[in-house]
Amino acid sequence: MTLCLRMKNPMLEALSLLLEKLLLISNFKLFSSGAQSENKARNSFYEISRFLRGDVLEVPRTHLTHYGIYLGDNRVAHMMPDILLALTDDKRLTQKVVSNKRLILGVIGRVASVRVDTVEDFAYGADILVNHLDKSLKRKALLNEEVAQRAEKLLGLTSYSLLWNNCEHFVTYCRFGTPISPQADKFCENVKIIIRDQRSVLASAILGLASIVCLGLASYTTLPAIFIPFFLWMAG
Repeated sequence: MTLCLRMKNPMLEALSLLLEKLLLISNFKLFSSGAQSENKARNSFYEISRFLRGDVLEVPRTHLTHYGIYLGDNRVAHMMPDILLALTDDKRLTQKVVSNKRLILGVIGRVASVRVDTVEDFAYGADILVNHLDKSLKRKALLNEEVAQRAEKLLGLTSYSLLWNNCEHFVTYCRFGTPISPQADKFCENVKIIIRDQRSVLASAILGLASIVCLGLASYTTLPAIFIPFFLWMAG
């Protein structure tokens, strides 16, 4: 089941793709935590007895937050981008903990799965917040058993989008019945602020002229130099 609707307008799809790449770049540090996080994850201990089936587990990162649904028995369902899913059907390979490289390429390739991992592998050494979304979103949660059953029904392959179908969309759909992502919404609001700043129009125009001077007068330099400042000006 896809938790969000696909946009059919080519212009909107192109803009969506651009925004997703900007979001990925702005949070690249998150996906490049390195071996220290892996070592920390192996040495962490979590009191799983305090988690109830259907709870939302929230793992704060440097720039983004990762979410999952606790299913009981040290199992967490969560949406993870993974390029390996597009390359092989061998579950012995795809069930291994997703590495940073697999994750980044999965985001770019828009391929993911709702998978089940242990609490330790899910949290990756970070602290865990429980049902924090209930307070931050001020929404009434469904019964925990229904939340868990919703998560279990969505297990398997799915498309992925940082803006329209990420781990936060997954857990909010399971927990509240509606897929939303305040993280993605906040990023889009920040982009709107940048677009409305007329200095971005001037900066893009200067960069466009510089590319024409350096690379010559060609379609791949001239068209962006004209249309990007124009669209920014119209959007502002």
